[in-house]
Amino acid sequence: MTSVVERTILFADLRGSTALYESMGNAEATAVVTQSVALLARIVENLGGQVVKTLGDGLMAMFDAPPAAVQAADEMHESMERIGPGARPVVNLPQPLKLQVALACGEVVEMGGDVFGDAVNVAARLLDHAGDNETLLTANVLAGLDEEQRARFRSLDKMQLRGRVEPVHVHLLEARRQGFDPAATAFGDIAPAAEPEGIRLVWLDVNRIYSGASLPIVLGRSPQATYCIDDTRVSRLHARVDWHGGTFQLTDLSYNGTYVRFDHDPEVISLRRGTCTLHGSGVIGLGTPPVDDQSPSVRFEVMKFADTQPQDLHRRP
Repeated sequence: MTSVVERTILFADLRGSTALYESMGNAEATAVVTQSVALLARIVENLGGQVVKTLGDGLMAMFDAPPAAVQAADEMHESMERIGPGARPVVNLPQPLKLQVALACGEVVEMGGDVFGDAVNVAARLLDHAGDNETLLTANVLAGLDEEQRARFRSLDKMQLRGRVEPVHVHLLEARRQGFDPAATAFGDIAPAAEPEGIRLVWLDVNRIYSGASLPIVLGRSPQATYCIDDTRVSRLHARVDWHGGTFQLTDLSYNGTYVRFDHDPEVISLRRGTCTLHGSGVIGLGTPPVDDQSPSVRFEVMKFADTQPQDLHRRP
């Protein structure tokens, strides 16, 4: 039987399973992944959703309305904290698994136990843009939430998704608010910055400064990328730079990885669907480490607005 219904589609994908198979062996790693996906499926079912299919290291599910889907995403991320070192029945897990979640909402066609439609395609493609432990969703999902829930999201502006002509407005789910203020740290409460500082990106003769409304920045080979690097080693949408919690955050979106080397430190940081804070100045390697002039590398410099403002050179200290 075929039916057309309005649904919220959720895709969830575990990251880090490949390393598990290498470090734990096939039998133990398979047990970890199977238990983790089963835990995600129970969360879906407990919140009234339906698991459409499992996808190796993840699953596809659908919900009648956005609030339950967003709650499921929350609980899925929290569940990963229970799949870690010392957790039972899993023991001696070398590193915690990471989870990416994407949601989209719209009309779908239910047929033969499967689900088809634009919302399915958008959610699946959006998952490619999610960093470790991130939930991304479309504006249609956001519109189905109440005011308190909507306040937990920040806009990442419009993204060009693979296979789609029109860009999609994407929002990022912040950490669950349970008395936790992300601006609070071990050094006390830090008020969020009222306005972003600037970041300069330089590749060949492309020298640009981004701040405020021009964020986030998507680096990639695609003409739709905010900062285009025309090199075959660079993914179409390779990495994202956005302003969060008073810092610039770089997130890898690629399959080849993103690398960072700060000017004050010779060590190269490797990001595989991970995130790091950009500070000072250095080099971002896209697809390959920034080891020579031939690699597709973008120099960055985090700037204070005062550095770009005219100074009174006649003023005495």
